[in-house]
Amino acid sequence: MARATRSPLSILLCAVFFFSAHVFAVSAVLGIDLGTEYIKAALVKPGIPLEIVLTKDSRRKEASAVAFKPSPNGPKPGAYPERAYGSDALALAPRFPGDVYPNLKALLGLPAYSEEVQEYLSRHPALQLEAHKLRRTAAFKSAGAFTHEEEAWMVEELLAMQLQSIRSNAEALAGVGSSVRSAVLTVPPFYSIEEKRCVELAAELAGFKVLSLISDGLAVGLNYATSRQFPNINEGGKPEHHMIFDMGAGSTKATILKFQSRTVKDVGKFNKTIQEVQVLGSGWDRFLGGDALNSLIVDDMVAKFAESPKAKKANVVLSSVLAHGRAIAKLTKEAERLRHVLSANQNTQASFEGLYDDVDFKYKIARADFEDMASTHAERVGVAIQNALNVAGLKIKDLDSVILHGGASRTPFVQKELEKVLGGADKIRTNVNSDEAAVFGAGFRAAEISPSFRVKEIRVSEGAAYPAGMKWKTDEGKPKHQRLWTATSLLSAPPKEVTFTNHEDFSVNFYQVAPSPTSSVSQPGFAEADTKVFTTKNLTATISELVEKYKCEKADIKFKVSVRLATENGEVDVTKASVECEAEETEKEGFVDGVKNLFGFGKKDQQPLKGDSEGSEEADAASSSSTTESSTTTSSSSKTSSTSTSLSAASASESADAKSADKKKLVVIPVQYTVEKTGIPQLPKADLLALKDRIKAFEASDRARRLREETLNQLEGYTYKVRDLLENEAFIGASTAEERKKLETKTSDTSDWLYGDGRDATRDELKARLKALQDIVVPVQTRIEEAAKRPELVKGLKDALNQTQVFLGDIKRQISEYEAFQSSSQASVSQSSTTTNTETTTVTAAPSSDDFDGLEDEETSTTKPVTKTQVLIEDVDNDRGPVPPLYKIEDLKESEELYVSVSAWLEEKLTVQEKLGETDDPVLLSKDITARREKLDKAGMDLAMKGVKNFEKKKKTTTDSKAKKAKSAKKDGKGGPKKIKLEPGKDGKMPSQEEIDEMLKQFMDDYEAKEGSSGDRTPPSTEKGSQEEMKTEEKKEEKRVHEEL
Repeated sequence: MARATRSPLSILLCAVFFFSAHVFAVSAVLGIDLGTEYIKAALVKPGIPLEIVLTKDSRRKEASAVAFKPSPNGPKPGAYPERAYGSDALALAPRFPGDVYPNLKALLGLPAYSEEVQEYLSRHPALQLEAHKLRRTAAFKSAGAFTHEEEAWMVEELLAMQLQSIRSNAEALAGVGSSVRSAVLTVPPFYSIEEKRCVELAAELAGFKVLSLISDGLAVGLNYATSRQFPNINEGGKPEHHMIFDMGAGSTKATILKFQSRTVKDVGKFNKTIQEVQVLGSGWDRFLGGDALNSLIVDDMVAKFAESPKAKKANVVLSSVLAHGRAIAKLTKEAERLRHVLSANQNTQASFEGLYDDVDFKYKIARADFEDMASTHAERVGVAIQNALNVAGLKIKDLDSVILHGGASRTPFVQKELEKVLGGADKIRTNVNSDEAAVFGAGFRAAEISPSFRVKEIRVSEGAAYPAGMKWKTDEGKPKHQRLWTATSLLSAPPKEVTFTNHEDFSVNFYQVAPSPTSSVSQPGFAEADTKVFTTKNLTATISELVEKYKCEKADIKFKVSVRLATENGEVDVTKASVECEAEETEKEGFVDGVKNLFGFGKKDQQPLKGDSEGSEEADAASSSSTTESSTTTSSSSKTSSTSTSLSAASASESADAKSADKKKLVVIPVQYTVEKTGIPQLPKADLLALKDRIKAFEASDRARRLREETLNQLEGYTYKVRDLLENEAFIGASTAEERKKLETKTSDTSDWLYGDGRDATRDELKARLKALQDIVVPVQTRIEEAAKRPELVKGLKDALNQTQVFLGDIKRQISEYEAFQSSSQASVSQSSTTTNTETTTVTAAPSSDDFDGLEDEETSTTKPVTKTQVLIEDVDNDRGPVPPLYKIEDLKESEELYVSVSAWLEEKLTVQEKLGETDDPVLLSKDITARREKLDKAGMDLAMKGVKNFEKKKKTTTDSKAKKAKSAKKDGKGGPKKIKLEPGKDGKMPSQEEIDEMLKQFMDDYEAKEGSSGDRTPPSTEKGSQEEMKTEEKKEEKRVHEEL
């Protein structure tokens, strides 16, 4: 059936839906929990409130690892190897340990020579470390996936690849055509400005726009607050204090948060209650986590392996095992599993076949032995908690609860140490998802920042974590130093205004007291690391302008700068820079005041001019009484007293001249400035673009590889399909022996080629081989399919042709019957009109002298016309004939032509098709039959819709005509309807319905006037019956139209 034409309203709705769908597509946001060992993501999109992004293996978290799989034929210049992510990448570590990069988060922003980087290398000895040429941070060369000419991969680039994989999975969850570009990422509270910049750089390389960074503890607290209501401090409530203890794979963090609600002003006169989550303090241990515990097990396994009899017999040396990449990769992977098993069991074991130098190894470990090895690590748990309490200025008793988060927090000895530090298990809570609370908090934060969503209003306040300040030199070269923020300063605080006395262009260095690059676990240290430099551009010129133009004293000029910590990443943000001073301003009278003085009106405080006769006396009086006040302002803001002076008559005549009055005015002029990032050198724009292009080229290579593999799979699967077809009876019956022999030969050649030279063939070569097979198979399959479909489709087309023929015949018959009735009706109307005139003349009786003649005459003159009229109505009702048709002969022309053409085409094709055999290509195709069937259906639908439109048009015309006649009738008389002069048959035509109704109304009026007093007779409801008959006829006509449709 053809599709009906859409109305303008439906088209408009489709357009609105189309554009709104695109708006929804771009409004998707992502929350990313950037963990050391695992990366998790939560998507927020219209229709998807907050959902975890699954990996390609349907897992809820992705291992933080990326790997390059070397080509079997070796690396080629300009070629990119296959990449693997997550668990797939870790599975390649034993085979390609020099091209698998796990847990890179700990290396962000660190110099290549730092202790943390060297410790990482000791755990992954097969990796080849290099220092970046410009930034001097850690970078890695591929061991076998790239040529030596390929530049080393920065840690930010490798992390960007993992984020790209996360984004690809998120877009698959969001739906086809969706784009996910905005994200909020979690970072540890101990991250410095440099480390946060590295996270932002990685996100930028991955194609993300970072809406904000949020600390792990605050993200967990935000998720905790989404489902709870806290005490209102405006109503006397007491805030709640909770500690988020987060022990993950790389570090341990303790964050103390304050939860409360308050009432604030809403739109208009209304108030609203909001929730607040504020960071009071944080403590951490950057090196205490699951990886550190795994390292204990790895060291123990290596030591026991080196002491085993088999290893000693093979002369295995401990240092050789530690430097062997494949052996360490196997041990590290197994150590993770062993630690998880020990959390629930007392003993476990592992076996390694050919661990090193073809020596097998079997390892056993008990929970007690593991806890003895980790005893020093357990003592460090309480240090992080106590540091957080010291920063927040609280004690353990002030905490309402300690909420556990992170996988390593489930380790038994860690929980025992927590109970020991907290004085029991009463405050320990596991009321949040220890794996996903942070990612849900980040996703909620992303939805809160995005203007596309409305969520529960929870105001968060991040802590600075590190003190920060600024350094500069005065005009005399004296160094200055000022601390602006402490570790507990909030990023959401208002800007601070700093006043400088410098009058020449100068620079201000902002710094952060962050961990020193040379610090270590045993000797932690802090240093003032420069983060930004603020430089004025026109301070000297602006000061000169104030001195020359506004007569300011240099000593009174102040240079003020407003600074704050950005809520997105904690960077210093300069919001305003300006110079100001108080200057004396000469205010002249305006033009209007001058005109008033000229014509003698004067100011409000001026005496009006007098007449000529009183000129001299009034002038003397004015001289003795009037005074002027003059005030001057010095740099010390002292005031002088006003003195009185008399005015002469000459000064009164010059009142139109401008008069001046001195007053103080604060002059503020903005100063131009620049703010540049310092610290680790920033990548130039060209280098940044080159990195993006390299990642895009890698992504394009992966896409091309996937397409080639899909084509390869299609070709290989098609060869198996062809073998089955060659044994299929239907295929044998529809193909010739020559076609089958040719197909068998090509299939055999293709199979041999696939497992030989075709292993490294390009996608185009694979597609050409596939097409060669399809050119033989597809025609035969078409014959089989057409032979199966054709009978039913032909039968359906014939039925449609028959229905079209019957439908058109019925319409033609209705048109001819109605035209015949119209012709006979016109003749009947003329004869009926003559008879009516005769009867009307003979009804009137002659006058009589009988006493009852008047009564008989009245009854006769009244009753006989009513009887004839009723008879006339019945005759008209019985002679209405068929309902007028909804179509004209011209309306059927298109359908008739289509019927003739389709019938002729079908007859011709059927004749040719019947002469063909099973192995011949068909000429009567199913698509052609379907197309003509759709044309017939469309023509029938168009004809039906035309009938509906004609019916609606006719009905509207009748209604409008009745309304106009009723309106014109009301205009005659005073409020009463206009009476029609009844002369039926006078013009040779039948009386109209309106004339008949008026005749009945007159009869009803006469009848009620005569019989109204008796009350024992009921007037006939002829008028009402007439209206009901009209409605019934209309309903019958509508029903007939719908039955035809």
